Amino acid sequence: MSPDISFDLRTETRQIFSPGGLISQKLSGYDPRPGQLRMAQAIADILHQEDPWGHNPVLGRKLAIEAETGIGKTLAYLVPAVLSGQKIVVSTGTINLQEQILHKEIPFIREHIDPTLTALCVKGRQNYLCYYRYHQFTASPQAPLFQNIHMESLEQWLQETKTGDRAELDWLPDQSPLWREISATTSQCLGSNCPDYSACFVTRLRKEAGSARLLIVNHHLFFSDLALRRHGFAEVLPRYESVIFDEAHHIENIATRYFGISLSHYQFLDLARDIEKAHAESVGDKEQEKALALAMSLSQHAQRLVSLFPREKGRFPLTDFTSDNDEWYRESELLASRLVTLADQLETVALRYESWNGFLRRTSEASAALEHFTAPPDSSYVYWYERREKTVALTASPIDIAQDLHKSFYNTVKSATFTSATLTTGANFSYFFGRLGLDEHTKTLQLPTPFDYRNRTRLYIPPSGFPLPSDRTFFNAVQEEIHELLMASSGRALVLFTSIRAMDHMYDYLSDRLPFPVFVQGEAPKQKLLENFREETHSVLLAVASFWEGVDVPGNTLSAVIIDKLPFEVPSDPVIMARADKIKEAGGNPFFDFQVPRAILTLRQGLGRLMRSSTDSGLLAILDSRLYAKSYGRIFLKSTPPSPVIRSLDEVRAFFNKE
Repeated sequence: MSPDISFDLRTETRQIFSPGGLISQKLSGYDPRPGQLRMAQAIADILHQEDPWGHNPVLGRKLAIEAETGIGKTLAYLVPAVLSGQKIVVSTGTINLQEQILHKEIPFIREHIDPTLTALCVKGRQNYLCYYRYHQFTASPQAPLFQNIHMESLEQWLQETKTGDRAELDWLPDQSPLWREISATTSQCLGSNCPDYSACFVTRLRKEAGSARLLIVNHHLFFSDLALRRHGFAEVLPRYESVIFDEAHHIENIATRYFGISLSHYQFLDLARDIEKAHAESVGDKEQEKALALAMSLSQHAQRLVSLFPREKGRFPLTDFTSDNDEWYRESELLASRLVTLADQLETVALRYESWNGFLRRTSEASAALEHFTAPPDSSYVYWYERREKTVALTASPIDIAQDLHKSFYNTVKSATFTSATLTTGANFSYFFGRLGLDEHTKTLQLPTPFDYRNRTRLYIPPSGFPLPSDRTFFNAVQEEIHELLMASSGRALVLFTSIRAMDHMYDYLSDRLPFPVFVQGEAPKQKLLENFREETHSVLLAVASFWEGVDVPGNTLSAVIIDKLPFEVPSDPVIMARADKIKEAGGNPFFDFQVPRAILTLRQGLGRLMRSSTDSGLLAILDSRLYAKSYGRIFLKSTPPSPVIRSLDEVRAFFNKE
């Protein structure tokens, strides 16, 4: 694209976001925001920095934008992306944000900016119904076990749906066993051999994705696709020119999962079960019977291998278990030989039944994965196992994903934009750049929140003398402190914990001491808990993990966010340990270079739950005196919102009394 056209893109972007511009005129309640305009123009620049001579496009341009709450970043990146004319993927951290973009921002852009825009939300296969599995299921003896009302509703929906997306089924529970029986899983896909191929929702989706200009995906799907491309397998997404990552602070963890290798004994159990179901359709076939017997034997042997592992739940280094463990090597070699035998038999069956090729592929993939765990270790990976209630999963995770991103992504696209409300620690991007391998040529932009934290909020930190988390009296002190804070705020609080144990003990302590409802994570699905919390103005919600982000409760209902202590990760986690060791080997300080920045990003996400609109107000509280007692506390304080700090409960009460 010529420099003149690039200039037009920047000019048009500025006009749309400027005071009196198109968005001001067409979007009800909109106030022009300087930060939003700056972000939109930065993205317009990165999308169209072309070779000035008009030859081959410059590849691998990168931009990182920290846009704090209230900037309006979604429209800021969507508008220039649409105006650019490129085929662009927008990758988000959650399906909820995908839905928001598709049903809120895209209709606005189509109506007022580009009526020709073709945009499509693409989710993982498991989100779509498989006609073939549905027909199999309805004809099976299992079907009557499910409530007739669900089956009748499903049949009605199938007559109306154009997408087959389970998100349309608001009556279907999140963990529905019914959906597991009829969803479009990769392992059971028959491809072009499927009798329902022409009607297949996934096949139609891929065709539509090929012609759409804007694809909206989540990070899991994006990196799943990227991992397939790395190994030369068929990609999930069509070719694209540029990518915009929203909620980009999740990228390292999600990319680590898909750039790694994993093997669970459930894979063997599922394989045997699926072969058994397929064989039931051709009873009497001797070759299939032989394959089924081998698959059943394989699943039993996988169970024997699992039984060797310690019963303690959690994640542990695999080498600690396998080193000098003759029984592990003996049993894993037997399992490997059984996989080869089963693959040979499945190859014979697949010559007569093409639909059995999927079982052959799954067996070969499991064999390759097992070989990875029994071969001499690759120093670029960390090997670990996770013991759950009834299973063990083996995983090899890359210690550093930066190299993978350089090899398979950065230089394959025109541009990559990374944005989130939390990308910096201590007001700089160095940690984020280091983890993703972003170089000095990456452009950056920091946009502080326009919300009035100084006048509308306070940050409470306990006074000096409050016990440190390492002190035996810390937990009792935190319980009493949280109780006092909740009485001062009249409930209306989200209390975030760093462990389930601490949350559960706090629930037991508070439930009969507070004059208002106390909700706790785990007693109901997340959305139901948030709905109850919103409806009960003077209530308290206790939570861990996923509630540190993605919780959006504007208004008076949420007037306090209380955090029990700084959210450092468990240092014994095998991946964390391996990454810390690598930093130490390179002469760095793992605590300051890795653990502190990760904790800061999590803390910032948690604190961000308070101010969701310009009219919100309230209290932020971090009950961890290390903020003042330890030298690294200054780095955390530098990363908190610009709220005036108060250090006494009397000041907290005075603040709420002025509301």
